[in-house]
Amino acid sequence: MNREELERFLDQVLESGKFGDYSPNGLQVEGQPQVARVLTGVTASQALLDEAVRRGADTVIVHHGYFWKGESPRVVGYRRQRLATLLKHDINLLAYHLPLDAHPELGNNAQWALAMGWQPEGRFGDQQIGWWGRLAGEGCSLDVLARDLALKLGRPPLVVGEGSRLIRRIAWCSGGAQGYLEAAAALGVDAYLSGEISEQTTHLARETGVAYLACGHHATERFGPQALAAHLRQALGLDCEFVDIANPA
Repeated sequence: MNREELERFLDQVLESGKFGDYSPNGLQVEGQPQVARVLTGVTASQALLDEAVRRGADTVIVHHGYFWKGESPRVVGYRRQRLATLLKHDINLLAYHLPLDAHPELGNNAQWALAMGWQPEGRFGDQQIGWWGRLAGEGCSLDVLARDLALKLGRPPLVVGEGSRLIRRIAWCSGGAQGYLEAAAALGVDAYLSGEISEQTTHLARETGVAYLACGHHATERFGPQALAAHLRQALGLDCEFVDIANPA
C-alpha cells in the first residue's frame, strides 16, 4: 500500500490529532513510497533499525520515536547513525506516543488491562491517559498481584507496600507515569501501577497509603505496538510483526 494511505489510516485509528504531545506523531522520517513489510516496536533504537534492515522491512512504527521537545537538535553521534540507517535503506519511520498509550482498544493501558484480566471503570490524568478499575473477583494480596505481573511481564515489579495487603481497586498508566500517583490516590484506589519509580514516589506511596508497583517502562509499553501489528495485519493485510528489543528498564 501507499505510505500516505498508511499514515492516514493510523492517524484516524489512533486519533493522533487529539493529543498535545512531546514529539511529532505520524511520519517522522520519509522512506520509500510503497509499504510492503512493516515492523513495530517500542523504541526506534539502532538495534530495532538494524533488525528492520536484516528483515527487509520498508517501514518501522514505534511508540518512542525522535525529535522530542527539549532535546538537542544536533544530528551527531547516535542520532546521525540512526538517521543514516533509515535514509540509506529508504525506511519509513512513524511514531505514535500518547495516542498509543491512550487508545481504548489498541493502547498500552487497554492491552495491559486485557492481558491481566483487570476490569477498567474510568480514565484520569493529563489527556485521560491513566486508567482505573478493579482486579477480577474479590481481589488479591499485593504479593500475589506482584507475582502475576512478574509472570506476565517477564520481570518482577519493584513494590512499595505491605505484601499481605488486600488489593481490589487499582489505577495504572504505562511508561514513565509515576507522577500520576497523587491523582490515583485521589480516586481511592488500593494500588497504582506504572513503569518507573522516582525517589519521591516511595514517600508519596507510604504517606498516601496507596501501594505502588513500578513494572518497567519497556515492559508495560510492549502491549500497544504488539496490538497495532496484529491490527494492521487483520485490517490491511500488511506483512507486519512486532519486534521486541530486550530492555530491563
